[in-house]
Amino acid sequence: MRKELIVLLVILGVFLAIGCTGNGNEATNETVTPVTNETVTATNETSVSGQNPDAITVSAAASLTEAFTDMESQFETENPGTDVNLNFAGSGNLRKQIEGGAPVDVFASADQKNMDMLANETLIDNSTRKDFAENSLVLIVPANSDLNITGIKDLTASDVGKISIGNPETAPVGKYATQALTEAGLWDQLKDKTILAEDVKQVLTYVERGEVDAGFVYMTDAKTADPGTIKIVATVPVNTSISYPIALVSASDNKEEAQEFVDFVTGEEGQEILEKYGFTPESE
Repeated sequence: MRKELIVLLVILGVFLAIGCTGNGNEATNETVTPVTNETVTATNETSVSGQNPDAITVSAAASLTEAFTDMESQFETENPGTDVNLNFAGSGNLRKQIEGGAPVDVFASADQKNMDMLANETLIDNSTRKDFAENSLVLIVPANSDLNITGIKDLTASDVGKISIGNPETAPVGKYATQALTEAGLWDQLKDKTILAEDVKQVLTYVERGEVDAGFVYMTDAKTADPGTIKIVATVPVNTSISYPIALVSASDNKEEAQEFVDFVTGEEGQEILEKYGFTPESE
């Protein structure tokens, strides 16, 4: 009986060994299955189909925020292969970014000076440069202001303490305001009252919040103010037109797509959008 039990156990061990060996081979085969050409092809197709469209970076003056954001949506709808990345700031700061080697494809400035500086450094393709819009300068005050401000001369009153303008070194709106006040013979009386802002949007914010008594902004920006926060009290004359140029950046790696965007801005659709936001379109 003991012999029979031993034999039975030996036979059972053999069957178990065979079963384990079979299972081990099957797991190993599944793990080391070679990658076939079909697998590579499928992977490549998935990768290509998942690629992002060509992207271009457009650096534009802060005053173009609403209009260019609208254009971005419409342009991308009509050009599904191109993704537009918008970068807004004061034109002077944008110029400095380009001079520093920032990867920008298109530059749209709120003045000619910053574009001229880049052209002199051959950092833009001057053959692509076009003026595409004009703006106007206005004086605004908080909606709840009880000060008697109806024009720039009223800013000299003793009860007017703070006047916001864009930094003339980086924001063209500040340069235009300084010029207007200088031409009116008021700058020396008002310069100590000025609060400098990085760009026109910051000036608008200061006035909306009532942090200053008055500010100089573009008409287009005044129209974007939160309802009931500001009043436009005067249009301010300037000795040069507030003209916006646009051009391709020389170092752009996406010149074809960048030129398509410039053509859109300067074309019929772009001009209609600019007009909707209060700009005066440039006739081609």
